[in-house]
Amino acid sequence: MTGSRRHVLAGLAASAAITFAPAPTRAAQPAGPRRHLTVLLGFPEGSGPDKVARDFVGFLAPHLPGIDLALRNLPGDAGRTMLAALGDAAPNGATAGWVMTPTLPARVIDRAEASLSQRLLLIGQVEREPIAFVSPSSDPANSIQDIIQRAGDDAGAVPLGTPPPGSPPHLAALRLQVLAQTQLNIVTFPSPEAARQAVLASNVSAAALGLSEAIGDINAGNLSAIGIAARRRFGLLPDTPVLDEGGIPLSAFIRRGIAVPVGTPPDLVALLAKALQAVAEDDVFRAQAEASGYYAAWEDGATWVDQMQTEQAALAKLWETNPWLSSSAG
Repeated sequence: MTGSRRHVLAGLAASAAITFAPAPTRAAQPAGPRRHLTVLLGFPEGSGPDKVARDFVGFLAPHLPGIDLALRNLPGDAGRTMLAALGDAAPNGATAGWVMTPTLPARVIDRAEASLSQRLLLIGQVEREPIAFVSPSSDPANSIQDIIQRAGDDAGAVPLGTPPPGSPPHLAALRLQVLAQTQLNIVTFPSPEAARQAVLASNVSAAALGLSEAIGDINAGNLSAIGIAARRRFGLLPDTPVLDEGGIPLSAFIRRGIAVPVGTPPDLVALLAKALQAVAEDDVFRAQAEASGYYAAWEDGATWVDQMQTEQAALAKLWETNPWLSSSAG
């Protein structure tokens, strides 16, 4: 094991000290001057993930009377730029961040930077999006098992496209490779949009994508969904098998929610937690989310932290044998 990887694993235990937000409580109506809250987003404006975040904030704003919300995109370094800026922000209640796992624990590991999580207070998870495996409808693969079998014969002949190294779909593809005990020809692209275009053009045999990135083309008949990395079938795609049904116990989700710098005033934390839960449980939002390729799913900060720590431990083991970057410096 290299010195860099030893350093990462040593930081894993330290990063488990991440704090969490209490369960939501009823907050009093705000009085006095209006608050201003900037929500940081770690991806380019106009991208698929940006639209998902902005859709949620549109539902959130009415639940935060007395607070003016603004969005600021801080893309770069596979999400680390935004996470670092959020951790560095003054804990005065003026800054929050739209945080995703496994992006956060993956950056802790591949950047050897435990403080990325230690400086954040996770308030609550509001969305859960499965990773989908898709192939061109013009020449569809039969199943993930078909991809694995063909790769066993000639990995080079079966390219599997993903977004950039260390992205949630790329990590899911690496985990699939480990479970299948077969070398897959994983081809990374600079963005989810580029990976989707590659599979649409049949430049790759299949692709791993967040379902929200593929759902439109699946419904339009341009892409065939050959497997979803989940334990149960997705309501909008009831005929698409989950990988577990074919003997591949791979469950891979993008989880999204709100975090703030450690030390943020408790009254704002409680107010945000209550508002987040209300949106996640709103029937209109839940229907819109599922139609867009993800679930509305509320988990309080403590539960989300527990899940993240389990995921981080698994990613640390994956990093030992399948480092997704050529060096920890990225």
